[in-house]
Amino acid sequence: MTDSNTPTLFTARTEPETVQVDAWSNEPLLISLEMGGSNWPSSCRNGTCRTCIGQLQSGQVRYEIEWPGLTAEEQADGCVLPCVAYPNSDVTLRQGY
Repeated sequence: MTDSNTPTLFTARTEPETVQVDAWSNEPLLISLEMGGSNWPSSCRNGTCRTCIGQLQSGQVRYEIEWPGLTAEEQADGCVLPCVAYPNSDVTLRQGY
């Protein structure tokens, strides 16, 4: 039997940098990207400055904060803030928007 609190391991890929890293479901994507050697841009780490904005090419993420600093239009376009986005599946992110 698996504990529902046990984190799940996914894979995160970046474009155009073409980095592939382990991405745990209990850590923000930015942490996983940095641990894996990515040069993904970042600043505030709380979803407000938008320095880390990227576009989700595939996969799903979730947020544990009520307002992740994205407009409804940006969310509809697949934009994510890796500093506060947690993977729900394997993901591919493209830098910028």
